[in-house]
Amino acid sequence: MAVEDTLSYVDRLYASSNRIDGLYYMAARALGISENMLSLLYALLDGRPRSQKQICEELLIPKTTLNTVTRECLAAGHISLGEGKEKLIELTPSGREYAEGLLSGMCLAEREAMDLTMEEFGTGFVGAVESFTEHLREEFERHIFNREGT
Repeated sequence: MAVEDTLSYVDRLYASSNRIDGLYYMAARALGISENMLSLLYALLDGRPRSQKQICEELLIPKTTLNTVTRECLAAGHISLGEGKEKLIELTPSGREYAEGLLSGMCLAEREAMDLTMEEFGTGFVGAVESFTEHLREEFERHIFNREGT
């Protein structure tokens, strides 16, 4: 493939990625919460407890930012922290009810958008995006993150 074609695809994907991020930002604002609060509640909806470190790595949220959101959720009774050094975070029953109610419209919109996309492009769509993401991480590691002086 010609370099110009590859760059065009990268540009389109980059623009789409930014638009997706922007849509989630606007959704968070419309729901009356911060984007980082949305990310935490959304991540915990699957019922799997996670440490702050795991959440930071999974969502690429800085630890200080996650600490702030965690404190807010604790104060509101939305999450609980487990015991030990790596305290696992999970939704409380009232936090689950809050998150499910708050995010129900967004989750419905996501499912419907994914169904339409899968009908159009098939089930390989998500795997392709995941593969690109991992390749991009690897190449960023090789060309940017591990350069001398950084």
